[in-house]
Amino acid sequence: MIAVIKTGGKQYKIKQGDTIRVEKLEVEKDKIFDFNHVLLVGNKKGEDLKIGTPIVEGAKVTAKVLEQGRAKKIDVIKYKRKVRYRKKYGHRQPYTEVKIEKITV
Repeated sequence: MIAVIKTGGKQYKIKQGDTIRVEKLEVEKDKIFDFNHVLLVGNKKGEDLKIGTPIVEGAKVTAKVLEQGRAKKIDVIKYKRKVRYRKKYGHRQPYTEVKIEKITV
């Protein structure tokens, strides 16, 4: 089974057993929860494909939280020439790493 879910303003194509990083969710480590915004469900060969309008009714994806963390630091630099203006700061995006346990229709 494959599915397309929507979380954190992004869409992810997943299958059972996948480990993905999504935008931070307010769920504790080792807890199991459900993604309810399932946009598409089907099998790997494209048969029995169900496309939602916008979500598939009754479909859900069960996942387990593996880790809450923050990504690598990126440097953000602002610069204006001829006026000696420079600013540098960093950003670390928080994420939640989840493992897909089960896809149900």
